[in-house]
Amino acid sequence: MDELPDWEPGTAGVLCVAGPHAIPVSTAVRAGPDRLVFALGGLRETLARLREDPAAAWCVLCAGLAFTAYGRASVLREGLEAAPKLVVVELAVERVQDHLADGRTDLLSAPGWRWRDGETASADEGIRAELARLAAG
Repeated sequence: MDELPDWEPGTAGVLCVAGPHAIPVSTAVRAGPDRLVFALGGLRETLARLREDPAAAWCVLCAGLAFTAYGRASVLREGLEAAPKLVVVELAVERVQDHLADGRTDLLSAPGWRWRDGETASADEGIRAELARLAAG
C-alpha cells in the first residue's frame, strides 16, 4: 500500500502514541495520500504526549481494510467551530502498512460502536464535516 486508502466516515481507528495506552479515534479524515486529520480533546493526556513526541500510528480495521499509518503528528489548530475544546491534529504519514497484503485474510466488518447520547452523536457528525473542509484545504 503506497498511500492512505479511503475509509467510511466515522470509522473508529486506534491512535498509538508514546505512553501507556492507545485510544480509539472516530474523527479521522483522509486529507490526501499521505496525511490525515483528526480531533482530540484539548486536555487529553494523549495530546500532551503528542506535543512532546510527535511519532504516532493510526490503525484501522474495517470491512475490506486493515492498515496502520505511521508518521508524525502536529497540531494544526486549537479549537473547532463545531467544538471549541477540541484540537485539530494532522498525521503526516511516512509509511502505510497493509495488514491484508498477503491475501490470506480479509476483514468482514468494522467494530460496531456508537455514541450513547444523541447530542454527542450529532456533534461528532459536525466535527467530521469541519475536519473534511479543513482537509480539503
